[in-house]
Amino acid sequence: MGADSLKPIVLVWGDDEFGVKQRARQIYQQWCSEWGGLDHEIIDANVSHSGEALTALAKLREALQTLPFFGSGKAIWFRDCNFLGDERTASAQVVTEDLLDLTEALKRFPSGNVRLLITAGKVDKRKTFYKALDKLGTVESFTAWSLDDRNWTSEAEAAARRQIQTFKKQISHEALARLVVSVGPNARQLTNEVEKVLLYIGERPEINFEDVDAIVTRNKQSRAFALGDALGARDLPQLLRTLDEELWGMRTDRQKSAIGLLYGLISKVRVMIFLKEMLRESWIKADVDYNRFKAQLEKVPTDAMPEDRRFNPLSMNAYVLFKALAHAKHYTLAELIQAMEVLLECNQQLIFSTLDEALVLQQALVKIVSGTAQGRLP
Repeated sequence: MGADSLKPIVLVWGDDEFGVKQRARQIYQQWCSEWGGLDHEIIDANVSHSGEALTALAKLREALQTLPFFGSGKAIWFRDCNFLGDERTASAQVVTEDLLDLTEALKRFPSGNVRLLITAGKVDKRKTFYKALDKLGTVESFTAWSLDDRNWTSEAEAAARRQIQTFKKQISHEALARLVVSVGPNARQLTNEVEKVLLYIGERPEINFEDVDAIVTRNKQSRAFALGDALGARDLPQLLRTLDEELWGMRTDRQKSAIGLLYGLISKVRVMIFLKEMLRESWIKADVDYNRFKAQLEKVPTDAMPEDRRFNPLSMNAYVLFKALAHAKHYTLAELIQAMEVLLECNQQLIFSTLDEALVLQQALVKIVSGTAQGRLP
């Protein structure tokens, strides 16, 4: 929705801080440009206690009552308001009463030459103030992408493609998927990485996979895939180097653990087993490009998959599955089943034995990649 089609009162809110600020800046700048003059005001509404909230509300009322002198209209941005939700400040009686007074004032809002933009993180939709804004003005919400949201990758890909197309550039399907997987569900970081890639390619018209691989910074989640990818590639030297890097990282990152690394490997092997079965059922084909692979996934019968999203391959990122499909070619189904048994034994050793964690993981990976768990499997 363009800023020219909005009502004179606008609330932009949500936990996607970057999306909220980006949209608010667009609206405010367009209003200021449209009206000209020097009367526009930005009021900081991010407060620490009820006293500061009352001060901010008083400034807002004063701004609403001050007519423009130097232009045809006036834009007011009540920025980063943090007392419209369930915060402690929002529950203070004096703040609640002041918001009710402001609600009545907004019903008499001088919409002819004054426009009000309010931005906030949390908003309680049950409160009178929100209901009034929803009735009197335009409300836009921005929800941050989450790994738990199955649609986050498609939304992120669409956002990145729009940004790229504004510079009259294109990006291949696989490069776009790699970009989104590398960044994760972070709109601000995605925007920054797109800008980096655009600078990197210079005058070239299209971003390819190699460009993304060369310049984009991988987030923690993406780096966590590296160990599983090395296992899938069945490249023992690379696998052991990656394991050493992960074990070294455990020294400075308390959220990392040997058990966590193991569970990531188990997830990788489980996915490759699922993909083997999907190939056997002819739901997917091995030798297809990424775009056709995504189309095949949409036709896989969902009732044939586990209900638990943690074990359902269809709930995973399509590009991660696409890479795992290529890795599955490096193992037989029997080898993958044997690998799960090796990893289960590794799990028991990590929990119940006093053996060195690095040694336990190294031995398990060597057995899987070399096929020596029970002798080389057919």
